Amino acid sequence: MRTEAAALPDFSREVHCLLGLPFDAVDLAGAEARIRAAAGSGTRCFLSTPNVNFLVNSRRDAAFRRSVIDSDLSVADGMPVVWLARLLRIPIRGRVAGATLFESLRGGAEPLSVYFFGGPEGTAEEAWRKLGVRCAGYAFPGYGSVENMSGDEAIAHINASKADLLVVALGARKGHEWIERNRARLEVPVISHLGAVVDLAAGAVRRAPAWMQRAGLEWLWRIKERPGLWRRYCEDGMALVHLFVTRVLPYAWYQRRNAPEGSQLAGAGLEALDEQRRSTVRLRGAWTHTNLARLRRCCRHAALAGKDLRLDLAEVTYVDSAFVGLLLVVEAHQRRLGRRLVLLPVAEPARRVIRYCCAEHLLAAV
Repeated sequence: MRTEAAALPDFSREVHCLLGLPFDAVDLAGAEARIRAAAGSGTRCFLSTPNVNFLVNSRRDAAFRRSVIDSDLSVADGMPVVWLARLLRIPIRGRVAGATLFESLRGGAEPLSVYFFGGPEGTAEEAWRKLGVRCAGYAFPGYGSVENMSGDEAIAHINASKADLLVVALGARKGHEWIERNRARLEVPVISHLGAVVDLAAGAVRRAPAWMQRAGLEWLWRIKERPGLWRRYCEDGMALVHLFVTRVLPYAWYQRRNAPEGSQLAGAGLEALDEQRRSTVRLRGAWTHTNLARLRRCCRHAALAGKDLRLDLAEVTYVDSAFVGLLLVVEAHQRRLGRRLVLLPVAEPARRVIRYCCAEHLLAAV
């Protein structure tokens, strides 16, 4: 049974915001260690694996964006994401493909048991047969609505399996909607939408050669395996080009012209005020991943108090993707509590970076 103590987010996570979504600065080994620790302790871990399709869909679908932001661990599943991060000096250490992470988790001295939910008819059953004792169960819920797939019997069957890992395969947006709807009722400690994993585990498709994965060409291989994917990849590619021109390149240019020096970072300060109905934190100076520790502690204190949180950014001279990533974590927690995160006033340097990071919804939370 998972513990609800995990309802308070880990504000020490080094999370960066890239094109509106959070990304943890972890490698494959780090991600595996976190998931195994969660499974071993029964602590909730909602894993998201954003790729280009996630980035594009999150711009069109606010509910989908929120579901990714609500995750406890978010890793870069796609070389284009890694390349964008490198251009923007975001310290993502490499691609953490969902399929690779799944293979690591079901291997080793203590493989995690898995429950497959979804996928094409018969695929989850075939994956169960191939994995044997490492598969705790499976279900094919059909192609109906999220509501129809969320009945008490389905949730009870998953919980009775005592699986360590629940793999959902319903299509990214529908899968995340299903997870968000049911995660409070699920007792499986680790939950993730890993659509391609069911097909791979069943042997329905083959993984691209390692050299294609490293070169960022796995999408070509997947089109060969599933020709119907070409249209999606074409549409996603065009949308990414637009984001690259309008957000990524301007942000990279801004960084190189305005990045603060060490003395500026050392001079950053904050003042925290506790009021009856809200906590206010006034910030001044430049804030990046190197000096966020004090702000993380203030955010944790405000979260424990259960009040609205107001960040006064009038005197902020610079922020980076880690600052915006922390705001995503805080906003998600406040939203789950029915509380607010309010950024007011916001100096132009902070406002500019928040927009470059595609996190404009934070500016609207007034």
